[in-house]
Amino acid sequence: MRLQKRRVFGASVVAVGAALALAGCGAGQIAQTSTMLPAVNGALGQAGKLAVRDAALVSRNDCEQAYASGSSAPLTLVIANDGAADDDLVSVSSPNAANATIAGQKTVVAGSKLLVGPATEGESLVQPGTGSATPTSPTSPTSPAAQASGSPSPTAGPTGQPPRIGHAEVVLQNLKSVVWPGQLVPVTFTFRNSGSVTLQLPIQAPTVQLNCQAPASQEAGGH
Repeated sequence: MRLQKRRVFGASVVAVGAALALAGCGAGQIAQTSTMLPAVNGALGQAGKLAVRDAALVSRNDCEQAYASGSSAPLTLVIANDGAADDDLVSVSSPNAANATIAGQKTVVAGSKLLVGPATEGESLVQPGTGSATPTSPTSPTSPAAQASGSPSPTAGPTGQPPRIGHAEVVLQNLKSVVWPGQLVPVTFTFRNSGSVTLQLPIQAPTVQLNCQAPASQEAGGH
């Protein structure tokens, strides 16, 4: 009877060990073949009547998610003006960057929004008050649109239509150290009338599906 109990106990240990080994292999396989990184919420902040929402560094949308030292990092965010008067984005700065550039519209129109993010290929940045647009490129943050700081606010459209939503590009230049996914970067936004607000910005989650395979040398040493 005692011998039979020992055999049953030994078989149970072997079964548990096998299950743990299979679980370990499965976990390693999932880690080596990742299809999508988890979502990351952008930072939120308030400066007077201006609300800064979903502020983050733009995802590189590749398996090397980190920004290298010396590289440039575009930002993505929304600035909503809930006040009765227009305001202007005067400057952006970070202790982890040599400087920052602002291209496109800097005015945050009262009761409207300023969308900040890289322009897509062929997209134009509207110059406030002119009704015209200056073509720009996602790789040209220092385009002439960056000089448009003192332009008047955009005029409203036909009666009953809201004013045009502005679009700008903000790029942190010459990062002083590597920025990894999950790391927060302090960035200060300064406005002409509403003062400044400092937010801790993460790297945005990928906006496309990724299929990141482990290096061949690691796969060869797997299960």
